[in-house]
Amino acid sequence: MTDERSSDTVQRPAWAKDAVFYQIFPDRFARSEQIRKPANVLSWHAPPTQQGYHGGDLLGIVEHLDYLINLGINAIYLTPIFQSACNHRYHTHDYEKVDPLLGGNSALRTLVHEAHSRGIRIVLDGVFNHASRGFFQVNDILENGPHSAWLGWFQIQDWPLAPYTGTTPANYACWLGNRALPKFNTDNPEVREFLMGIAEYWVREFDIDGWRLDVPAEITTAGFWEEFRCRVRAVKPDAYLVGEIWRAAPDWLRGDRFDATMNYVFAAATIAFVAGDRVSHSLVQDRSYDVYPEIYATEYGRRIDQLLAEYDWETTQVQFNLLDSHDAPRVLSIARGDKATLRLATLLQMTFPGTPSVYYGDEIALRGTKRYDRPHRDQDARWPFPWDDQSVWDHEMLEYFRKVIGLRHAHSALRGGGIESLYAHDRQYAFVRYDASETLVVIVNASDDSAAINVPTGRHLADGQSLRSLLGTLNHCVVQDSRIALTIPPRTGVVLTP
Repeated sequence: MTDERSSDTVQRPAWAKDAVFYQIFPDRFARSEQIRKPANVLSWHAPPTQQGYHGGDLLGIVEHLDYLINLGINAIYLTPIFQSACNHRYHTHDYEKVDPLLGGNSALRTLVHEAHSRGIRIVLDGVFNHASRGFFQVNDILENGPHSAWLGWFQIQDWPLAPYTGTTPANYACWLGNRALPKFNTDNPEVREFLMGIAEYWVREFDIDGWRLDVPAEITTAGFWEEFRCRVRAVKPDAYLVGEIWRAAPDWLRGDRFDATMNYVFAAATIAFVAGDRVSHSLVQDRSYDVYPEIYATEYGRRIDQLLAEYDWETTQVQFNLLDSHDAPRVLSIARGDKATLRLATLLQMTFPGTPSVYYGDEIALRGTKRYDRPHRDQDARWPFPWDDQSVWDHEMLEYFRKVIGLRHAHSALRGGGIESLYAHDRQYAFVRYDASETLVVIVNASDDSAAINVPTGRHLADGQSLRSLLGTLNHCVVQDSRIALTIPPRTGVVLTP
């Protein structure tokens, strides 16, 4: 059990507790006619490929901000936008320039201004562990070898360097052995100061609202992330800092480094519970989170209680709670196309403590892979958003997302209230969210059959109280003998309040 009180004195961004994020992969979200594109850009409806560009840009996002407002979104996380020679832009060429295909620096200024005017925050992706072969200092080393002035910026092991051929050693340190991604020597004070300056620059000059940090555990230089936090927060005291760490990581969230991690621990448990035996094992094998095998309500409750116990309450309230991303298969793909899985997972996400994040297109049941018997390929989670063909949208799913996001915004208990598990049996799970002003009971039936259950209410509801439904088909029920007796239809959930 947790409650809304905390002895923690570390400052977390208060706005993150009320945020609902929308993660955008810029090349695939929207393409504006205001930004001219080269001739060899893929058709918007062409299948995504490892190297092809679809030509999405930042002004395309601006043109659809009202759509996001209507969905209930008030924060955006953008995967990398800096100049790069790849469509995902994790291979940074220039940390001070927005990629020209995205519209350049002026397009980011426009996006931040228009988003802020609508009350939407903007968080950028920072890739500071490694650069790319196109990064100027790397290019200088490749041209001048041991005579380069930038030799100490990277970890050169021997000569000659082999940046492209796979038949000889690369002879420099690179991320996961990928010679396209030379690893910075962050022990070098020049490198460290360069990266800190970049982090400050985009916050100070463009008024961004935080950073999502790519593979931060790969940077082992003592004090790096502590300094990073201090310097960014000196520029903007409520900047939100999120680390890409896939496992429980309380040591990273003690207040001296990050505010949150990407909470794949929550995602894995939730999907394994609500998808059950629908999970495509081959699609999630060898991934960095445990979506398989299926789990029942008792195990789900145990994992949730353990997750809540990992962190202080202030941290839990700003944990970045996602279900899928550009790095993971879409929930619909994992569940072999079962839409009830996506609805149930989203209900749990929007009623759980933390900061939820919707991956672009999930709200319209955007396709991922349609072949669930093959290993996951990231491109299957990166299809372009079909703006000009609403016939392929699942409008019922869109309305469901609007409703559950709206519930979160409308009820303070879902954003900052305490949480306590009430019931966990078979495939039925229930918990309560509460604060000084309201009490809400969330009940999920992940079974294929209707379930008649008796949920204990404990200290939260008094006998004789009548409950109405904020979500679900149940009209009302009454608390008797400190229990709620009700029947939940298959593969659905309800939210009840006095």
